[in-house]
Amino acid sequence: MKYFIGLFACLFFEMNLMAQEKVLTVEDLIPGGKTYTNFTPKTTYKVQWYGDDLVFSDENEIWIANPQKPDEKKTLLTQSELITLLNEKDINLNRLSFVSIENQPFATVFLPAKEKQFYLDLRNKTVAFEIPRKKDWANTDFCSENKRFVFTRENNLYISGTEGNTVAIAEDSNPYMVYGQAVHRNEFGIRKGTFWSPKGNFLAFYRMDETMVGDYPLVDIFKREAELKNIKYPMAGMTSHEVIVGIYELSTGKTTYLKTGEPKDHYLTNISWDPNEKYIYIAELNREQNHLQLNQYDITTGEKTRTLFEEHNDRYVEPENPLLFLKKTPDQFIWQSKRSGYNHLYLYDTTGKLIRPLTSGNYDITAALGLDEDEKQIFVVSNELNPIEFQVYKVNLKTAQKTQLTFEPGVHNAQLSLSGKYLLERFSHLNTPLNINLISAAVSTKYKPVRLQTAENPYKDYVFPKISLGSLKAADGKTDLYYHLIKPADFDPDKKYPVVIYVYGGPHSQMIKNDWLASARGWSLYMAQKGYIVFSMDNRGTSNRGFEFESVIHRQLGITETADQMCGVKFLQSLPYVDKERIGVHGWSYGGFMSTNLMLRHPEIFKVGVAGGPVIDWKYYEIMYGERYMDAPQENPDGYEQTNMNNLAGNLKGRFLIIHGDQDPTVVWQNSLSFLKACITARTYPDYFVYPGHGHNMTGTDRVHLHEKITRYFEDYLKYR
Repeated sequence: MKYFIGLFACLFFEMNLMAQEKVLTVEDLIPGGKTYTNFTPKTTYKVQWYGDDLVFSDENEIWIANPQKPDEKKTLLTQSELITLLNEKDINLNRLSFVSIENQPFATVFLPAKEKQFYLDLRNKTVAFEIPRKKDWANTDFCSENKRFVFTRENNLYISGTEGNTVAIAEDSNPYMVYGQAVHRNEFGIRKGTFWSPKGNFLAFYRMDETMVGDYPLVDIFKREAELKNIKYPMAGMTSHEVIVGIYELSTGKTTYLKTGEPKDHYLTNISWDPNEKYIYIAELNREQNHLQLNQYDITTGEKTRTLFEEHNDRYVEPENPLLFLKKTPDQFIWQSKRSGYNHLYLYDTTGKLIRPLTSGNYDITAALGLDEDEKQIFVVSNELNPIEFQVYKVNLKTAQKTQLTFEPGVHNAQLSLSGKYLLERFSHLNTPLNINLISAAVSTKYKPVRLQTAENPYKDYVFPKISLGSLKAADGKTDLYYHLIKPADFDPDKKYPVVIYVYGGPHSQMIKNDWLASARGWSLYMAQKGYIVFSMDNRGTSNRGFEFESVIHRQLGITETADQMCGVKFLQSLPYVDKERIGVHGWSYGGFMSTNLMLRHPEIFKVGVAGGPVIDWKYYEIMYGERYMDAPQENPDGYEQTNMNNLAGNLKGRFLIIHGDQDPTVVWQNSLSFLKACITARTYPDYFVYPGHGHNMTGTDRVHLHEKITRYFEDYLKYR
């Protein structure tokens, strides 16, 4: 008996040891991997607002609860009830996860095979109405007020309603006249091209004329004879497209185009309707992007009625948020601006009078979540307490008094209930995957929120690296920069480890936050597991640290960023367990540009580098982004010359791999090909790998292949002396 007990104990110990030694693969850690979804933090139930009620759902059932008694759930809908409700017996409805529960009167179900969109009244368990919705519709935008879809087919714009009839708003035989789609290459916060009026009587839409923009060739090599695919790609300093805004009136079928005037290559951003549907507001920027006008237009005549205010900055102005109108006081709205040096909120009236600033200080408001029902408070997210942590606050519109609603160190975001009485808050920090909490907006002092859901650590049974957060000084000697450092699970301080720096470093990015795993990428975790120290840091030029921090890179991209990253290198070199002779760097897009900068400006430091989709010469990049940060080539010839990586090709010493998709419409292939030519001329020898048929990023299983390729490169040339 003792023998069997001993044998069982031994087996149990070995099983425990095996469990503790489970290791992660690229399939686990990279999007597109076979098991990737198993390692994203998950809660037992999905939690959303349905009006002012909480809705919990899984694949089999949907429940509802009053936020005052969140534990008392009542069943709203089961899987079998949904099948009966939709009366679609030949459709496999084996789960409820495709039911979209939004903060509106309806939940929605789209059945692509049936080409139907259902709108459900969950409380009464009825189909409120259904609308035909074709699979080939793109850029769909539904209006609950008039129960109509607007959509695009190719570059034309249409409306469809419950009867299934389709009306053309704009059809054009010119393939370069684009209606109802995002314009200005999705800069300035533009993510769509159609904008319903508040009551659903009108539709505003973009019309973009790309006829005058030069054709840029992409090639599809999968045809029997490779086929040319031209795109319109306006490069810095060259001819841009022209955009205007149309207003379509549903009752008459009439379209009025706003008279936005000359020059035509300006930017029309942040389209906003006033609550009474009489005016539309556009934040207009000159092509130089240093002068903004907030203009009001009469929708019946298309005439500009007034300029409410203007903003000017010698570097650039970048509006990214539409006006937030008060419904109870429709002649007042909230505007977001960095005019003070940080992103803050301002209360205006529609004559252009500033009523009062609502927030101020040396921090950024990173999100405006919405107003309460009485429109006395606005709810916001900011990093006031710590640049890498984000808390939720409410701000009184009359007094500008700010009240903190979340308190745990980490990253908080929230969604308001319909009335604004409650917030559904999502929280994570370095060691917390995800908590979902319920907060009462009426709270005025620090209190403990109601915990609704907690996600389990998906890596708890695996060998896992050690992640720490820290800060160091920038190249200016005074600005704090934040980093995360990832060490192997079996880290031994007496050993010397190779280092990989993963870098992005460009505008509109913040890689380092005190959220789950400090925002570390799956590939970084994988490399730490394979025995590398992995380091990432946000240099000056990245976001959420104020305008000066972000815009110091103006007209000289890559210079300040590289100087700051080298402060990170100096810090790494000071660590006794870092092998100074084995430092590598990897990044993609702007990070590819930064990897190239570091390899070429400091060839004595970096032994191995991998640059994905890199900008090499900013004159090959598009107008909207390129001219904001670099001005036009003819205005800043020295800056373009100084930041052109082709001019530094002769500096290359280490092993350097460039990876590019051959149909990249964002950072065109010409960038890395020009660098190959420069290296040939300079007699230096980079390595090169192309992903046929891919754009700016590799997707699906090819993304797993990509990271295997990158990993092998470092294993071959950095890990071993």
